[in-house]
Parts: sequence; C-alpha cells; structure tokens
Amino acid sequence: MKKIYIQEEYCIGCRLCEIYCQVKHSKSKKIIKAFREEKHDILSRVLVEEIGYNSFAIQCRHCEDAPCVDACISGAMQKNKNTGVVICDGDKCVGCWSCIMVCPYGVIRRDVSSRKVASKCDLCVDEDIPECVKNCPNEALKFVEKDKNKEIQVKTKDGSQKLH
Repeated sequence: MKKIYIQEEYCIGCRLCEIYCQVKHSKSKKIIKAFREEKHDILSRVLVEEIGYNSFAIQCRHCEDAPCVDACISGAMQKNKNTGVVICDGDKCVGCWSCIMVCPYGVIRRDVSSRKVASKCDLCVDEDIPECVKNCPNEALKFVEKDKNKEIQVKTKDGSQKLH
C-alpha cells in the first residue's frame, strides 16, 4: 500500500497542501471559485502543524488496524481490503463522532458544510498521486510504497536515501 510520508526538514509551512486538498474536494474544482464561493464549505483533509520553527503536514495514516473503522457504529468508516485505504461513506455516517474520539492522530474532523459527516484524507483515490503531494513545492510530501519492515526509503533532494 502506498502512503504519504513527510520529510519535515523540507516543509516550510506554506500550507499549499491544505489549499490543493480543499480545491480537490470542492464542488467546482477551480481554485478561485472554490475560495470565493465555497470557502466556508470546504475542509482540508491534511493539516499543517507548526511547532516553533518546525512545520509538518499530518493526515490520516490509514492504519492497518484502524480504530476508526472498529469504532464506527454505522459502518461508514470502511477499509478497502485491496488498497488498504480507509474511507468514510458520507451517506452512512450518522455523526456520532466515535471515529474522531478514537483516532490516535486527531486527523478526522466534522465536515464543515454538513456538520453531520466525518471527513478525513482519502488519498485522492481517483488520482494516481494525492493533490497535496503533487503540489508540494519543496517535495516535503512523498507518496511511496510502504515496505515489509514498516520503514520506507525516500530519495532526498541531494540523492541520498533516508529512512522514515
């Protein structure tokens, strides 16, 4: 399964990952229209955190044993057995927020527009590469296959390998 990994040393906190995520999940899919007409209805599914001079993006980790899936009373949170991606089916979500309470990363939030549905990263399942990764100007976000040792190798800008 491919996952998004962050190279914190390259993240400058520009929040472009948040912006492109919001546009991707907007109705219009157009940046100007999304922010002028839909701004209050769009929720980024990736969040940039800043601690001192350090910035890093956080999003759903699509856990192997996803606690949100186990806690979901309506069956809205589902893990695709083939891809490993955890998705929230908005039509099934009853807004009990059990998923929000059990998420160890705090990355599941209430959808801004409806306040009824849980919202989280879906790895842009209809794309080859998630929008946040595609549009990171410093390549701080990587979308790579997770190896069997639960470590990944990412080629850094200087060509060396780094394990996460």
